[in-house]
Amino acid sequence: MYTTFDKNKQRLHRHVRIRAKISGTAACPRISVYRSNKFIYAALIDDETGKTLVCTDSSKLGLDNPSNCEAASKVGEDLANKAKALNIVKVVFDRSGYLYHGQVKALAEACRKGGLAF
Repeated sequence: MYTTFDKNKQRLHRHVRIRAKISGTAACPRISVYRSNKFIYAALIDDETGKTLVCTDSSKLGLDNPSNCEAASKVGEDLANKAKALNIVKVVFDRSGYLYHGQVKALAEACRKGGLAF
């Protein structure tokens, strides 16, 4: 176990543990979430071929505040719309070691509202 209380080290440790169990395919890709201090990013990834199918982030959506829950829900809606264009309905959600609340939860709920099932 880690003796230091570095939040990012702990998050990366959780992320490795999660990724050992979750994998995306072409029929059921993985939604990967990343939060920075300024923006939130989401991508649909096919792990079998190692390709990113669709990606979006709050910096490209032209929002007033790109780092809050509203921005995260807009990113989720945009990702769901792009996935619909590729006829993707079923996905697996990879929270990347982040706790499931706040921005990550808002993004996930917006994706579900947009028609993605996970």
